[in-house]
Amino acid sequence: MAATSAGIVLYRHRDRAVQVLLAHPGGPFWRGRDEGAWTIPKGLVEPGEHPQATARREFEEEMGTMPAGELRPLARIRQRGGKWVEAFALESDFEVSALRSNSFTLEWPPHSGRPAEFPEVDRAEWFALDEARRKILASQEPLIDALVELLDQAAGSA
Repeated sequence: MAATSAGIVLYRHRDRAVQVLLAHPGGPFWRGRDEGAWTIPKGLVEPGEHPQATARREFEEEMGTMPAGELRPLARIRQRGGKWVEAFALESDFEVSALRSNSFTLEWPPHSGRPAEFPEVDRAEWFALDEARRKILASQEPLIDALVELLDQAAGSA
């Protein structure tokens, strides 16, 4: 059975436009990669854990803080590698200069026998929707579309 991750699509309104917060993965594989490399803060759902709890925990681990507010179910997508991602929308703000990510250890350079430590997320940025579509991993792009649909539905019912 494919693993499931849960994450948060954090968004805000600025200058009459919607912006989405995306995270750039840390580590040597992602260094120098930009378009198609960004992701939402997310992580593996542990056995018995509710996806909303996972999304909050992972956001805090990868970004350093958890914005307050109600998580709204957004979408469930399947990434190219087969992993499922359960995403939740949250309107809030995040100061990208406050990023404090957990780290991981990896043998680097390969076959060197030397462990090196890297942040899970090396930077975070706010992007307008069109730019977010270019920056986010292709398999997560449907999350941007789902957010637009959610916001359009909310505007239509207001």
